[in-house]
Amino acid sequence: MSHDHHHDPVDWKLNGVRVIKSDQLDTNTAQTPGMNRAAAINFARVGAQKIWAGTVHIHANAKTGAHHHGALESVIYVIKGKARMRWGEKLEYVAEAEAGDFIFVPPYVPHQEINASTDETLECVLVRSDNEAVVVNLDIAPAEQPESVFWVDPIHKSPA
Repeated sequence: MSHDHHHDPVDWKLNGVRVIKSDQLDTNTAQTPGMNRAAAINFARVGAQKIWAGTVHIHANAKTGAHHHGALESVIYVIKGKARMRWGEKLEYVAEAEAGDFIFVPPYVPHQEINASTDETLECVLVRSDNEAVVVNLDIAPAEQPESVFWVDPIHKSPA
């Protein structure tokens, strides 16, 4: 097996696994009223090419402004608390998630995150499909009574 001497081997010590400690997250990232985002993984911090990851905290009884994330896909993992998601042109659809649940938000979907708890901070991990945070804050007049949407497939039957 021949070795290519034209390229130095990768320095895995400097270009390998990175641990970002919880107290090292960067709050200097795109924000939406009602929530606190903090970046852990992005291009600026670790050289990530294709993903962004960080945390989201929403205070008890609080909700975010309506927004979308452009062409990006988002995954939210609920660590603690109860999340109520509203989405649609008039935020007319609603679903809830709690600790241990994952939420998927497709590109361009207008949505709003709501802390459904009156006394507990909602804590989530957020991952997006690009290395820079894209947030488009929207001015939407919400529908009065959102329509509940349950995820139903051959395995998961509607609870209704």
